[in-house]
Amino acid sequence: MINRRNALKSLTALGATSVANRLLANTNGISLPKDLSNKTILFQGDSITDAGRDRVHYYPNQGGGMGQGYVRHIVTELLGQHPASGLKIYNRGVGGNKVFQLKNRWEDDCLQLKPDVLSIMIGVNDFWHTLSHNYQGTASTYESGLDELIQLTIKKLPGVQLVIGEPFVCHEGTAIDTDKWKGSFEKYQQACRRIADKYEAAWVPYQSIFDDALKAAPTAYWCPDGVHPS
Repeated sequence: MINRRNALKSLTALGATSVANRLLANTNGISLPKDLSNKTILFQGDSITDAGRDRVHYYPNQGGGMGQGYVRHIVTELLGQHPASGLKIYNRGVGGNKVFQLKNRWEDDCLQLKPDVLSIMIGVNDFWHTLSHNYQGTASTYESGLDELIQLTIKKLPGVQLVIGEPFVCHEGTAIDTDKWKGSFEKYQQACRRIADKYEAAWVPYQSIFDDALKAAPTAYWCPDGVHPS
């Protein structure tokens, strides 16, 4: 399990690039493959992963296709450290997506890319859109959908290494009605953790990381609307 205090110290001392790489590489005792030669890494999720990526740049390792968020930091770190590895990295996050929408595009945006490492961060819209988009899903819908998605992935890609990021919220964000989120969104986070444990995925505890970060600077600094990191 990642040491959150050390992660926060690292953010100050080393910058977001190093921290982002550590979040991917050092969770639950699972690390990236020692030999990265010709390996493929895929990032999947919603707008937090998408982060404004340019869909025209869909080939691996293209800067414009990585967006401006955590994926870009990780890709910069890995490709800078391993220039001769033949490492191929894709970002296929799509803003607004919920679990069922991942599944609808999974063949094209995951399975046919055949990732060796698959990072998924999904869930905030599965709850948020029940408040703002008349979406009728529940925490159970979310959990069963994510379970089915990972079962399908493992069946098609039996050697894939999974990294699951915890959906998170900063309650002081401008887009958050805390009374509606507290006690409800946690059910989605708990469901996500159960799925990560079930499939022995690396777990990135973003909620705890943000909670600790908020001790050093306010929500406006880290995540102004409460959902999308600055």
